[in-house]
Amino acid sequence: MKIYTKTGDKGTTGLYTGQRVDKDSLRVEAYGNVDEINSALGMARAHVKNDEVRRTILELQKLLMQRVMSDLASVGQESAYTSAKDVTWLEELIDGFTAQLAPLNRFIVPGDNPGAAALDVARTTTRRAERQLWRLFRQEKIDETLIVVLNRLSDLCFTLSRIEIELPEEMH
Repeated sequence: MKIYTKTGDKGTTGLYTGQRVDKDSLRVEAYGNVDEINSALGMARAHVKNDEVRRTILELQKLLMQRVMSDLASVGQESAYTSAKDVTWLEELIDGFTAQLAPLNRFIVPGDNPGAAALDVARTTTRRAERQLWRLFRQEKIDETLIVVLNRLSDLCFTLSRIEIELPEEMH
């Protein structure tokens, strides 16, 4: 099987639910941004030292691929793949990791180490994707839970970068 199909050569792409849309549509931009988050998280996973952070990043990548991107690449589905359970899970992760950290009393300048820097790229990529989802939300029907998931994901990326910076080396 060839990797190229030639079906997109005229500026359209197929959605998960079968419809063809312009490649520069807000929906395609939105799931393209989520794809970028996944790549940034993959880079972070390759660089982080903390095993728990590495495992968490892999689970986040699965969330993005299996549910968030499926929702964005689908039109007219009865129910969303992403749910309030995903928001709760992300909040529990944020709270659990935050409990391991000292109170934040300074600005963090990205770049203390490769893992933390990659997580910061994932955070800023997630913020951009969230802005794109708001634009899409105002134009088309999407579940607002997707936007909340990305908002929490960016907070989690920030928290995970702090874990990479602050935990003693023996904790990695």
